[in-house]
Amino acid sequence: METSFEIIQGGMGVGISRWYLARTVSMLGGLGTVSGVILERVFAHELQKGDPGGHLRRALAHFPFPGFAEKVLKEYFVEGGIKNGTPYKMVPLFTVNPSELLISLTICANFSFVWLAKEGHADPVSINYLTKVDMPLIYAITGAMIAGVDYISMGAGLPLQIPKVINAIAEWETATYDIKIDGKNIKKYTMSFDPKSFLGTKPLSLNKPSFLPIISSNLLADLLIKEIGKGNIYGFIVETDRAGGHYASKKRKMDFAQLTKLGIPFWIGGGTASPEMLKWARSVGASGIQVGSIFALCEESGMNSEIRKKIRQLGFEDKLIIRGDERISPSGYSFKVVEMEGTLSKRSIYESRVRICNHGGFFIPFERSDGLIGYRCPAEPINVFKLKFGDIKDTVGRACFCNGLLVTCALGNPGEPPIITLGNDFSFLKKLMKHQDDTYIAEDAMKYLTAVV
Repeated sequence: METSFEIIQGGMGVGISRWYLARTVSMLGGLGTVSGVILERVFAHELQKGDPGGHLRRALAHFPFPGFAEKVLKEYFVEGGIKNGTPYKMVPLFTVNPSELLISLTICANFSFVWLAKEGHADPVSINYLTKVDMPLIYAITGAMIAGVDYISMGAGLPLQIPKVINAIAEWETATYDIKIDGKNIKKYTMSFDPKSFLGTKPLSLNKPSFLPIISSNLLADLLIKEIGKGNIYGFIVETDRAGGHYASKKRKMDFAQLTKLGIPFWIGGGTASPEMLKWARSVGASGIQVGSIFALCEESGMNSEIRKKIRQLGFEDKLIIRGDERISPSGYSFKVVEMEGTLSKRSIYESRVRICNHGGFFIPFERSDGLIGYRCPAEPINVFKLKFGDIKDTVGRACFCNGLLVTCALGNPGEPPIITLGNDFSFLKKLMKHQDDTYIAEDAMKYLTAVV
């Protein structure tokens, strides 16, 4: 099945795939993707930095429910920005019953980033979420849809509930989402959100996006079709074990011929950032490729510029080490981590950091002894985790991804070390750079990937 784009830019990490990168890639003919993971925190921190360029405020000026935008600005915007070395103002932690402020912030954040990514052109834009980070989803998707997002991609779990959320918001009806609870008597909690009663009248331009679930096996493709219906899936993003960030820890060989028979478009990600791999992907029936690292290291990405420069240098010199780590993420999923001095990948840095959980992105809801719902994170202080009936073995090797990834995108608190997740393949650097201190932009990457071979 033919589609309008061959290249999907991955929804990388936290704040790496910012609106400017997504907008640029989409205008170049690819599918630009905004990272929606803990986007409410990225948004609040950028506002506290003074919103350089006024972009976020420009987007909020177009939010169709201005009263909520005004509340968010009043709470988080700092004229001229906070001073260097000043911690960011805390954003409320997500629970199954979030505050009105947190709901407003989440909707406004997702609206603004998608609106900015779509500003000034008619090309499609995507947003990416993690199934594992589930409590913000019904609000985040609402904000993205109000802004007219064209595609939603999701991995890190089975996103079986997403089509019903999309359909409910498209009809401006109550959206529900079941959250798994770790308990003997309470197994789940159904979160619900009625956009009409919370926000008001349905916007005239509300868009229903297409769904792109991320899979790593034919079994998952078959399961998704069975559970949510073929008509609710626009296409699959197939991530191999060479994909960056979150990845399938067990190598699974995909039967692309079998996948093709399903009649659903698919894109292949993981070590595919070259024109040769694009040609190969098309030859096995794919519509194209998803690539991340090549865009994470371009000038338009949201990665801290010094970190980005150092990684490019190491990668160009073939000195970059990527480690697959099945323990480091509090999500319980495997991640690929860049081995680099001064980051949480180094044991001395990891062990010297004082454990704290002040963002709650990977909270695990659990049943408390009083029958209420509590929240714990394997990366929080061990004694606290233990008091919350957590298995102490789950804390071993866990790192704080929320703080670490915010530092990597230049929005972290002072004193926090970064953590960097990327793929294994950096062969593209020598195609795009003349020397180790050279640089490149997203347009260079797109031209390279789509070159005729």
